[in-house]
Amino acid sequence: MASNMKAVKLRMKSIESTMQITRAMQLVAASKLRRAKERADNTRPTFKMLHDTLMDISLTNTEFTSVYSTASENKKWLYVVIAGDRGMAGGYNSNLFKKMMELTEGKEYDVLPLGKKAVEFYRRRKVNMITDAFAEVANVNIGDCFSIANIICDAYKNGEYGHIALCYTGFISMLTQRPSQSSLLPLSDFKAEAEDAERVKAKGLILYEPDSETVFDAIVPQYLAALISGAMFESVASELAARRTAMDAATKNAGEMLDKLGLYYNRARQASITQEITEIVAGAEGT
Repeated sequence: MASNMKAVKLRMKSIESTMQITRAMQLVAASKLRRAKERADNTRPTFKMLHDTLMDISLTNTEFTSVYSTASENKKWLYVVIAGDRGMAGGYNSNLFKKMMELTEGKEYDVLPLGKKAVEFYRRRKVNMITDAFAEVANVNIGDCFSIANIICDAYKNGEYGHIALCYTGFISMLTQRPSQSSLLPLSDFKAEAEDAERVKAKGLILYEPDSETVFDAIVPQYLAALISGAMFESVASELAARRTAMDAATKNAGEMLDKLGLYYNRARQASITQEITEIVAGAEGT
């Protein structure tokens, strides 16, 4: 009985230490989450400005053509996949990779991974990665987003890929994060929106120097960089929110385990005391 009580006591100490770690990770994730959400919100005005400029060019130039808005006959895909650098974030990484497995089924594709977990995932599956230079999301900055945008623009212009998509986890709320796919190239959505006659009528003729196609092609990498940076910030916020939720659940579970072990320990201790009293009483009666 004594050895059993000692084992329970050691188990309780171990759970208490684990609970301190999970509580600390929960607080750290919560403190970082606010800043990450602010960064995600701050990128949206830049994205909107670039998007509106591209739309203006598409809508006000009826003979407009661009390599970026022209569909390619190449069926090969390139996926820019943004995952986390660490685990202990609930289903954050696994849900994204499950979504990716569905999207890539039956397709010929390469990946450009951001995040250690993405690099590890595709390395294990021997999927071709065009670069692993951005293996840590924590170290990826705005300049790196421009570098990524230039890489995928050059690859598309050279005809290496017919479709380029961005896969990340969108931040819906503190409790909800959803894996998402966003098309990067070709920019066929601009042609679709250009068919909106009302918007075309509302626009005046704008002259671009040296020409609209050159301006459009120069803006596209910046537009894609804004998309990638915004998705990266949303992914970071989603990871932190998922980690906060997971660590909160782990802390509560540890508390419940401590309560159960405490009850078990007290019962065992009481049984041990009762047994000792019984033995003393029996010994006294025997004399």
